[in-house]
Amino acid sequence: MSDNFRTGYVTLLGRPNVGKSTLLNRLVKQKISITANRPQTTRHSITGINTTDSFQIIYVDTPGFNNVTNSSLNKRMNKTSRSSLVGVDCIALMIGPKGWTEADKAVAELLHSIKTPVFLVINKIDMLKDKNTLLPVIENSAAETGIPFEEIIPISAETGENVNNLEEKLLAMLPVQPKLFSDDQVTDKSDRFLAGELVREQIFRVIGEEVPYAVAVKVEKFKREGKLLRIEAIIWVEKKGQKAILIGKGGDQIKKIGTHARKAMENSFGTKVFLELWVKVRANWRDNEQALRLFGYGDE
Repeated sequence: MSDNFRTGYVTLLGRPNVGKSTLLNRLVKQKISITANRPQTTRHSITGINTTDSFQIIYVDTPGFNNVTNSSLNKRMNKTSRSSLVGVDCIALMIGPKGWTEADKAVAELLHSIKTPVFLVINKIDMLKDKNTLLPVIENSAAETGIPFEEIIPISAETGENVNNLEEKLLAMLPVQPKLFSDDQVTDKSDRFLAGELVREQIFRVIGEEVPYAVAVKVEKFKREGKLLRIEAIIWVEKKGQKAILIGKGGDQIKKIGTHARKAMENSFGTKVFLELWVKVRANWRDNEQALRLFGYGDE
């Protein structure tokens, strides 16, 4: 190991649907956080680890901070986002390419009492026809937030544009110290956890409207049987009508979700997967502390 080996934690922070999970997957070069073109897909703090011969950067993907919804689940997600700011070496605050929204400013307020170095990351620049429109965003960001950013870095997490430059800037803020995780570890989450998330990801992608937000997935069985991985999971919803939508006419929707989730699992786990899904109802689980703990939404 190099005498100048750097290791440290970087929190990815931002409003819902700003691209934090896409960036995490890009940085660790592997899918460990689910993505969908819908806000608040991520509900947990997920650690992604990028280890090379000269550094180990431990990224913390956080739920999108949302001060509008008041369910117990959302309060836990916001608490998770706040706690991810403690004990890290630097923070990457992410916003979209069109400038500051009220939701962005609400996230920035979390940083006013934080002494940790903060980088402003302007994501999704691939969506801009004229990148000169970034100039006023860059020039006005410190005044908009009152935060003395270390640097403002435009990127595209989707295409990878300027992501290497971002990583170099973050790396410079990390202390010289030995690695904290083994070379082959890329996340702190288990395969069982990822299996449940991959099911939930497909629900977001297949089912429209508000139904995915009322969904929790609990993996009941995760067992390797030779070259086959057998997974059984229950999809929990809050109302009978939501159950009917998830199952679909003749079971077409649940079959589609299962097929896409199984293929994603086989790609992630590198083996054949047999997946069984059931849909059950638990009324108002998002505001039930016992249910939240049962479904894995404990204090992180």
